[in-house]
Amino acid sequence: MSNPENGLPPRKSSGKKAAKTQKPKKKKSFLKSFMMFILFLLIVGAVAGGLYAYYISNQVEAVLDTGIDKEVPKTELAEAKPLTMLLLGTDYRPEHQTYLSDVVMVVTLNPNTKSATMVSLPRDTKVELDGYRSRKLNEYYPIFKSKEKTSGISAEAEMKTMISKYMNINIDYVSAINFQGFRDIVDELGGVNVTVDKNMCYRDSADGTDINLTAGDKHLNGDEALDFVRYRKSNCSPKTAASDDFDRNKRQNQVLHALIDQMQSFGGIAKLGNVIKAVDNNLTTDIESQQMKNMLTTYWNISKDNVKYRPVGGTWQSPYVYINEDELEEARQALKDEEAGTSTPSGTASAELDENP
Repeated sequence: MSNPENGLPPRKSSGKKAAKTQKPKKKKSFLKSFMMFILFLLIVGAVAGGLYAYYISNQVEAVLDTGIDKEVPKTELAEAKPLTMLLLGTDYRPEHQTYLSDVVMVVTLNPNTKSATMVSLPRDTKVELDGYRSRKLNEYYPIFKSKEKTSGISAEAEMKTMISKYMNINIDYVSAINFQGFRDIVDELGGVNVTVDKNMCYRDSADGTDINLTAGDKHLNGDEALDFVRYRKSNCSPKTAASDDFDRNKRQNQVLHALIDQMQSFGGIAKLGNVIKAVDNNLTTDIESQQMKNMLTTYWNISKDNVKYRPVGGTWQSPYVYINEDELEEARQALKDEEAGTSTPSGTASAELDENP
């Protein structure tokens, strides 16, 4: 894994150049892609079953080394306090080398309640934030990435600072995973069972995309699962119905829960080592090795029923999604409630567009 440096000072609107920090080292491949929630899956649902604790600890010790050996104070470990993470899923894969963050999630984990709250923000959200030029949410990460050499600040650290300010909550860690990592994880688990909500057809010879799914209960491999969560519009004849950011968020949630089920099965546990390796090859994170191991052991038995998913709604007016400010504020409060241990089970309210793109 690779890791951005911690401790980025708050971004100010004065235009002054930020203090330089060491950029992350790349271990095997890149970061990015999209199912950042896949990292979340590993952290909160990947290792289920107390009978496998010894096996798990050995797998983690042998494989899950983030490359950050800094010691974490006991009071700062996942077992001792709630943690909030930014999860980025980018569209990078070998055949399509871009860095748009198609998934942006903020997750708060509470060790006392063994629960988590996930807030998912639409990728096309128009962000208006003091100190930052207004643009689509998914455009910031590649822009920050293009400036890493001159700024000396990793794109991941920049995103952590920006989203902390946007969500009004301190974010402890940031992680990014790419499309290839998502494919590999699903394939390592032998596929995933989902209900495809509509026929989906889209082709793009430029990057090799060939989405062709039919509605109904399906068992999808890695490529198909990626098609399922990515699908937006059709260019086929006849055309299939389009999807908006909120349809995609719902499908992400469905796949997340299906993968938690897969990981918590006997077969999933048996494949844990290969799943961790699949993540390791496609992940960038600033989580210390000690903290990563502590997260896994702390949340090994979390129930998917205790994972509260809160997509944020809004209105589509091309080319932006204009966020519903009331829902955004509710999501911010939900993260704070999770941190305080006062969160309620109801966190799966669906978000709707006022007008589809």
